[in-house]
Amino acid sequence: MEYAKLGRSGLEVSRISLGTMSFGVPERGNTPWSLNEEQSRPIIKKALEWGINFFSSANMYSDGTSEEILGRALKDFACRDEVVISTKVFVPMRKGPNAMGLSRKSIMTEIDNSLRRLGTDYVDLYQIHRWDPNTPIEETMEALHDLVRMGKVRYIGASSMLAWQFAKAQHVAERNGWTRFISMENRLNLLYREEEREMLPLCKDEGVGVTPYLPLAAGRLARAWNEQTSRSENDQVAKSLFIKTEEADRIVANRVAEVAANRGIPRAQIALAWLLQKEEVTAPIIGSTKISHLEDAVSALSVKLTSEEITGLEELYIPHPLV
Repeated sequence: MEYAKLGRSGLEVSRISLGTMSFGVPERGNTPWSLNEEQSRPIIKKALEWGINFFSSANMYSDGTSEEILGRALKDFACRDEVVISTKVFVPMRKGPNAMGLSRKSIMTEIDNSLRRLGTDYVDLYQIHRWDPNTPIEETMEALHDLVRMGKVRYIGASSMLAWQFAKAQHVAERNGWTRFISMENRLNLLYREEEREMLPLCKDEGVGVTPYLPLAAGRLARAWNEQTSRSENDQVAKSLFIKTEEADRIVANRVAEVAANRGIPRAQIALAWLLQKEEVTAPIIGSTKISHLEDAVSALSVKLTSEEITGLEELYIPHPLV
């Protein structure tokens, strides 16, 4: 395993992060394709054995059960000080007022709930899952700073927003002497590269680590285009992200298949190697439902693409609607 600092912080993370949206009680939340606890634990254990120390979760994954499964597994298989636990806040966890968003009330409530589910006194990286247009960013950044001062959170990060929003949040924190974001968890893969326009240059300039989610475009870059899986049939969110650009995406996916065939390695390794060669990217977040998915991710670290291969993978891309 390779390790790197997350942005300009002192936090050292594995260059592969294990995402946990695939783990949870299937009947709870909006991921009926998720693995239950018995199925999830071997994958978490194997990730640790292969040197992965960076685990990415969110309070809303499988209605909180993903955090519970991750917390119990890490308690059984790892030393707390040797792993980096990341989780997120924003999505509603119940019905009624103050149930979602990034208000001080919501943040203070949800961090305690996440800590309880994870079975830990602190999280290493606490991220805002989305931008909250209904709460002043000053309120959000001060609340996050207070969590750091309280010792419940070590570092803070953000996910999926416009570059100007991220820049504004960083400016507000710096102006007030509050904790700044050290990471950006955004959607970036060979089928969606809009983040290259503004967000990646901003993160590079600000010294922010990038941890892309959906690095394989929900599996579209890892298998034959028409091949179906339980997730591809049931993940309505992923379907909505790609349905408008399906024809253009298929052409790029076919190019990935060509490069992989020439190399004699799985397509997933090519798609991940492309991400890993970007200097802004610290650690792609891998969603794994099989040990082989982890194996491909770890193996991708040793795949060094040539400039000709990179050009071939990138040249077919056309601009996509901003998500």
